[in-house]
Amino acid sequence: MDLLVAGGGPAGLATALHAARAGLDVAVWERRAGIVDKVCGEGLMPGAVTALAALGVHPPGHDLRGIRYVAGPRRVDADFRAGPGRGVRRTALHAALREAVLAAGVPVEQRTVRRVEQDEDGVVVDGTRAAHLVAADGLHSPIRRALGLHRPRRAHRRHGLRRHYVLTPWSDRVEVHWAREAEAYVTPVADDLVGVAVLTAGRGSYDDHLAAFPELRERLGGSGTAGPVRGAGPLRQDASARAAGRVLLVGDAAGYVDALTGEGIALALAQAPAAVRAVINGDPAAYEREWRLLTRRYRWLTRALLGATSVPPFRAALVPAAQRLPWLFSAAVDALARPAGT
Repeated sequence: MDLLVAGGGPAGLATALHAARAGLDVAVWERRAGIVDKVCGEGLMPGAVTALAALGVHPPGHDLRGIRYVAGPRRVDADFRAGPGRGVRRTALHAALREAVLAAGVPVEQRTVRRVEQDEDGVVVDGTRAAHLVAADGLHSPIRRALGLHRPRRAHRRHGLRRHYVLTPWSDRVEVHWAREAEAYVTPVADDLVGVAVLTAGRGSYDDHLAAFPELRERLGGSGTAGPVRGAGPLRQDASARAAGRVLLVGDAAGYVDALTGEGIALALAQAPAAVRAVINGDPAAYEREWRLLTRRYRWLTRALLGATSVPPFRAALVPAAQRLPWLFSAAVDALARPAGT
């Protein structure tokens, strides 16, 4: 086997699809059965929509015109210049990618990676030999830890909580509502469904955090919910490198700053073909260099915004400043919306 992919989420499935289209013998191992729902940014940036379309994947959802920042009565909009984004349920995205992978003849097996060994010729994963292994096993990647690539971090431990509401979307933009200690991200994902994710470093239940957004809570009041509240975190995850021998880390497993800018899926879709190119060329070290280029803008913008908004006076001034300088807000949104690495 040329490539084994550990992790059957969007990052792993996109990697497998690129590998299959490049003529590699590839398989996917995923420990969970069927279509998996997880907390994630369900608002796909235009770059992610373009990357999926290039793979022939068109998940159903709700087109997004841009981003809106809201703080009480203040609001400011910025449209995507690179074309529409799309609000997509995580389960719909997973199902569309999984269908494409299976149609390409790639086996997807329900298996958990327990032991990884390497030699000069390849990788042996629980007795199965492959030339290379891609670890796309998520935010808290066990393979990243097993390889000694995980870098523990204690400061600024943010978490995400998400719930879906059954109601007609009131906007064709992702709304980011700002409160003192949390943000709420409102994403239309279907004609009758809205996802509301809360990111915070504070403790408490989803409803506790939603209380910080009285206007939003009132708008959602009386609406039915679809599915349980799901959580994820801590969001910040660091890796010392993206490659170790013949193992490459892709997606959240490769390191993650924060969901603040909504680029997670777009970055995973950009990393997938980069990892496949490194495998084809037999040069995993090249993937580390390309990963840094692909993620540079995301890492810089996200760290800068996260750092600024961790200071209460700066956080309170963010939306008023965006109102006074709409050209700067539009430029920032445009930078985030562009394909990774451009």
